[in-house]
Amino acid sequence: MTNRIKELREKQATIVTEARERLDQIDKADEARAKELETQHDAAMAEYDRLEKLIEREERMASIEKAAEQRAEEERARQRPGRGDAEARGQEDGDAPEYREVFHQFLRRGADLAELSSEERAILRAGVVSMETRAQTVGTTTAGGYTVPTELADMIVVSMKAWGPMYDGDVSTVFQTTSGNPIKIPTVDDTAVTAVAHTEGTALTDTGAKDVTFGQKSLDSYVFDTQFVRWSLELQTDSILDVETLLASLLGERLGRIANTQLTTGSGASAPSGVVTASTLGKTAASATAIASDEIIDLLHSVDPAYRQSPKVRFMFNDTTLAAIRKLKDGQGNYLWQMGDVTKGQPGTLLGYRYEVNQAMASIATGNKTMLFGDFGKYFVRKVGAPAIGVLRERFWPDLGIAGLIRFDGELGDSAAVKHLIQA
Repeated sequence: MTNRIKELREKQATIVTEARERLDQIDKADEARAKELETQHDAAMAEYDRLEKLIEREERMASIEKAAEQRAEEERARQRPGRGDAEARGQEDGDAPEYREVFHQFLRRGADLAELSSEERAILRAGVVSMETRAQTVGTTTAGGYTVPTELADMIVVSMKAWGPMYDGDVSTVFQTTSGNPIKIPTVDDTAVTAVAHTEGTALTDTGAKDVTFGQKSLDSYVFDTQFVRWSLELQTDSILDVETLLASLLGERLGRIANTQLTTGSGASAPSGVVTASTLGKTAASATAIASDEIIDLLHSVDPAYRQSPKVRFMFNDTTLAAIRKLKDGQGNYLWQMGDVTKGQPGTLLGYRYEVNQAMASIATGNKTMLFGDFGKYFVRKVGAPAIGVLRERFWPDLGIAGLIRFDGELGDSAAVKHLIQA
């Protein structure tokens, strides 16, 4: 954790402590004072949210800077005298660092192959084939296009994970395939079936009543693209900005937004079946505009205890719902929401369980599914290959265009594992 992030976390801890003190005073204050305390509390929470966004940006930049430093170190190691024969052969074969250098020369020289030497042109063309083979996915080499260096694709994946929780393997169960053919996954919910008492000397019952009932779902490979991000030749050649990092961030955000949205609320009809769509009813709130503390407890206990032991069990809701939850108390006056320990890297909790903030979920309003709880490890995300990223040099001449596409699908393998709270 950087000093900047640590400092911001400490500020958050102070804000939460002070906000709790104000909330504790509300019940004892007169109406005017209570209104003043509520205003101060809301302002403090708004500042907490602002700091949270700053922390997210700091963490994201730290991740990108770390990746850039690793690339720079690899480049320095490659250029040191006394490299081994195997490493030298790797460069001759057109490994990623050399392709990356030629690719940038290609852009800086107006995306014109004529400005490259014959050796550079050969490296550029060989690198495209090499990267497509490594990625095991369809590339974009038509119409004068070239795939971008592998390092940029890695940065895009990092940005995607930072954008929403559903594409993150720490939340759902993620696996990757090289081809896009449909995959069948078995489904089963056996939590309601028990064994029975046995009578000595009698034959075991074989009526079929205790047979396991299996179902089946299919994971396909739906394709989504970023559309083109265009930038001028002048920006590429003259900008003091790191255009590569900027583009990685933009493409990662676009892919991350669509992936997280589809895996959250996808309809399942010619699209992924989002976790909200596939979840089952756990609790209906009495109000269309609020959530009560007892209703969250009811939602939690609507999920079988067997699922509540999973390492991936948690709540999920958007940020405005979290803001409402922060003010709730149980029957003993204890807050349901508990801030984590920043010194130990422990996340905040709700009723003792972790939660994920997912902006693709609906806010509190009539008929909306505003909260999920359950074992998100039962939600399967299938990624097909790696993101395919390409630059076109002719279509937008003299400007440049870059675009990316991804293939993925998502299914909830066990509908009893994740349940939702819906507003009245």
